[in-house]
Amino acid sequence: MSRAYLAFTAKGEALAHRLAEALPGSVSRCGGDVTLKGWTAEHFAQDEALIFVGAVGIAVRAIAPHCRSKAADPAVVVVDEGGNFAVPLLSGHLGGANALARALAKACGAVPVITTATDVNGLFAVDLWAKAQNCAVLEPERIKRVSGALLAGQTVRYWSPWPVAGEPPAGVEKTDAPEAADFALTLTPQGEALHLVPRIGVLGVGCRRGTTAQQLEEAFAAFCAASGLSPAAVCAAASIDLKKDEPLRYSFWLQLRLKSPRLAHHVLSGRRAEGRAGTVHPVGLCGKCHRRGQRL
Repeated sequence: MSRAYLAFTAKGEALAHRLAEALPGSVSRCGGDVTLKGWTAEHFAQDEALIFVGAVGIAVRAIAPHCRSKAADPAVVVVDEGGNFAVPLLSGHLGGANALARALAKACGAVPVITTATDVNGLFAVDLWAKAQNCAVLEPERIKRVSGALLAGQTVRYWSPWPVAGEPPAGVEKTDAPEAADFALTLTPQGEALHLVPRIGVLGVGCRRGTTAQQLEEAFAAFCAASGLSPAAVCAAASIDLKKDEPLRYSFWLQLRLKSPRLAHHVLSGRRAEGRAGTVHPVGLCGKCHRRGQRL
C-alpha cells in the first residue's frame, strides 16, 4: 500500500515521521510550497492511503471535492498530533482504512475509532471479505443492501460455483439458486445480486504489428460480450517479447488498467503467436478461489 502523510505543525510532523517508520510512506508538512489543496489533489489521485496528522475537520474539507465512490477512493485516516486517536474517514473496508487505522494506532499507542456499522456490531462485512479474497465488487451501491439486511437481523444468501471453505458466519447461508442470492461469486455476472468477481484471469494479447489500441479494445470488448466474462476478472496481461516495443499495445494495457486496477504486464519468451489482427484470449486462471476455494 502506498501511503502519504501530511502534518501541520512541528509536533505533528515528528509523529508523522514516527508513524512512517512503522508504516512507510512519504511525509510532508503543510506550508510554503506544500498547500493543503495541492497535496490532497496530488496524493488522492496517486496513493492508496492518505494520513492526515491533525484535525478531522481539516481532512474532511480537504478530501470532499475528490470523493467519488467506495470502490475508487483511497483510504483516508486522521491521527491527532497528540497520537491519541486514529480515525478512518474514507474507504474503511475496500480501501483498507479501518485496518490502517488499527495499524497506525498500534504504532503510536492511539485508540482506533472504528465507526463502520458491521464492525461495531460484529457482523459479516461483504466488502471486507471481497477485498480479502481479491474480488472486484462490481456494484458497490448494492453493498448496503447486504449489510442493511444483516444489521436488521435478516439472513443473506450467497451463491458460488466454487467451494467455499469454512462455516458461514452468523446471518449468512449458501443457496444453490443464483437468482436467490444476495451476493454471488462469479466471473459472468447476471441478475440483481451483489457480484464479487475473483481477479484471476490472465489476458493473452496477440496481434499483427500496426494493430491499433482501439482494435484491441474492441476485440476484448467483443470477447467479453460473447462469453459473459466480466473485464474485472482480468488481473494480468501477457504477450510475447517480440511485441514488447509496440506503443499501441501499452496504450491498450493502460486502458485496461483504468478499468481493472493493478493490472500487471508479463512477457512470455520463446513463443510465436499467429492469428487475426486484434486477437484477445484468456490464457490462464490463477488464484485462491480457482484452486482451493474461498473462506468465509
